[in-house]
Parts: sequence; C-alpha cells; structure tokens
Amino acid sequence: MTDDEYQLMLKATWLYYMENYTQQQISGLMGVSRGKVIRLLDEARSEGIIRFLFRQNDQERMEVERRLIKKYSLHDAFVVPTPAHHSDLLDSIARAASMYVADHLRADGFLNIGYGDMTGRILDNLASTRHSDINVTSLTGGVSYYLPKVSSEVFAMHLYLVPSPLILSTPELRDALLHEAPIQDVYRMTNHADMTVVGIGSMDEEATIIRNGILSKTDFALLKMQGAVGDVLNHFIDANGNPVDTDIEDRIMSTSLETLQSMRNVVGVAGGVVKIPAIHAVLRHGYLNVLVTDEVTAQGLLEYEKGPASIGIEYQSSN
Repeated sequence: MTDDEYQLMLKATWLYYMENYTQQQISGLMGVSRGKVIRLLDEARSEGIIRFLFRQNDQERMEVERRLIKKYSLHDAFVVPTPAHHSDLLDSIARAASMYVADHLRADGFLNIGYGDMTGRILDNLASTRHSDINVTSLTGGVSYYLPKVSSEVFAMHLYLVPSPLILSTPELRDALLHEAPIQDVYRMTNHADMTVVGIGSMDEEATIIRNGILSKTDFALLKMQGAVGDVLNHFIDANGNPVDTDIEDRIMSTSLETLQSMRNVVGVAGGVVKIPAIHAVLRHGYLNVLVTDEVTAQGLLEYEKGPASIGIEYQSSN
C-alpha cells in the first residue's frame, strides 16, 4: 500500500467513525466511488487501524437491548448509559436519538415529529450535527412550545408544520380546522415520511403539557382517575395502550394512534423511572418499532411485569 493510499484510507476512516459521515457523503467529499469507500473501511479494519473494544458494561447494555427487542417485538433498541445526575438525562437521551436519526435517515429524508420537550432537544441536536438538509413534518399542533429550542442552525431544516394550537376549545372547531387545506397538506405528507420520532409523556406534574399551561393539574388528576398512565402524541392511554375516552381526545389536533401504528420506522424516545408505566403501555400496544432510552429505564421495563414496586416507583393504575 502506497503512502497516498494509506492517507486516503485514514481520511475515509476518520470521516466515517469520528465525524459520523455516511459512506455516500464521504464518496462525494473525497471524489471516489461509494464502493471505494467501502473497500477503504474494510482495509482499515483488516490493517488494525480500527479496533472494536466491548467493555463489560457495553456487553451488558447490548444484552439489555436484545431483551427489549425480543420482549416488545421491536425492530431495534438503543440504550445509553444513565447519567450520574438526573438533570442530564433528557439531554443524554436526546443526543442518542439524534445520532440514531442521523445514522438511519437518508440524505434529504423526511422526518415526522411529535410534540414535547424531548422533540425540541432532538431537533436542536440534529440542526447542529447533521451534515445534510432534513425535512421535518409535524404530527400535532402546538409546535410553538418547542421550536424555540431549536438552534440557529435550523436553516438546514425545511419545516412543514400544522398551523394550529394543540388543543382546541371545542370538538367542532377542531373538526373544522382538520378540513382546512394547509392542515390536510401537512398530514398527507406525514403518511409518506421515512421516519417518525415521538416522545412519551408520563402522568407527572412536571409533564411538558402542564408546564406549558395547556392542561391543569386538575385535568391530570381526572385523567389518572380515568385510568391514564401517560400519553403519546398527546393521546392519553391506559395500561394496555388503549386511548382513554375523554373530552380532551375530541379537541386535540394530533395524528391518531391508529395512523401512528400504521407508520413505518416509528422511534419512541423517553427515559426516567417515572415514565416506565407509559413506555410499557406504548410498547405493549405496538405503537413503536424502535425505542431509545437509558439503561435504568430499560432495566425497569424488563422487570415491569413483576409490578411497579419491584422497580422502585410509586404508581397507581385504575382499571
């Protein structure tokens, strides 16, 4: 191997493993075919330039992922270490989710997004790290609550948003808006997206929908009494993942759970022990294809059938 060939191999390897460029992007940057890039990466492994080292805790985490995939019939799972400080948890999971999206979404692909604080964090990470444009379509109204979190580099995103509040004052107003052309256009686009990313909410007083003033603590108390364990796309669900029949359901501007279940590559992103009942319900009903979470939450999901007490949470569910 000549020195020029060796340097070419080093450059391709660095871009792929350290800068997270795709093989196609490296092909364009280096002016070589994608097949050549693949050969360079293979040579780097055979020459010992790249070595994969799995530490004991990495092996354990991969085993947790395998068990989650098997238990909930998922296509994939991405489990990250739980941070030492709880305040770092959301950012850690959001970074992991953005990495997953960047790695699996084609260049100039279309990404559906749900509602919530986690969504804003994921978009913020994607805006600052992705090397190609991304098209984002919203699955709900109320996007103004989390879009301000997106960084100034959002120019790399083309946003197609539902121009509506999240919850309307009456069912009649919601139904009327659903017939408006701008909203119908966005919802038609969501049916053809390459990937969908949704957060999962818990019945916790720190929930985004309470902090944003959309629902009150009294509303939440009533939802708990009716059996709600959490929400996805702001549809409140019971322990089996079925929608809870409330007046809120009739006033919400959001993609239906039935439609969500029919979408391809649906990635759920959530973590924290308090969210385990909600995540379990969403997974149990089969709304997701992929789960991105942290290790403690993943372990709790695997042990959940033993009862909430076994994973150290206080939670009551009404049937």
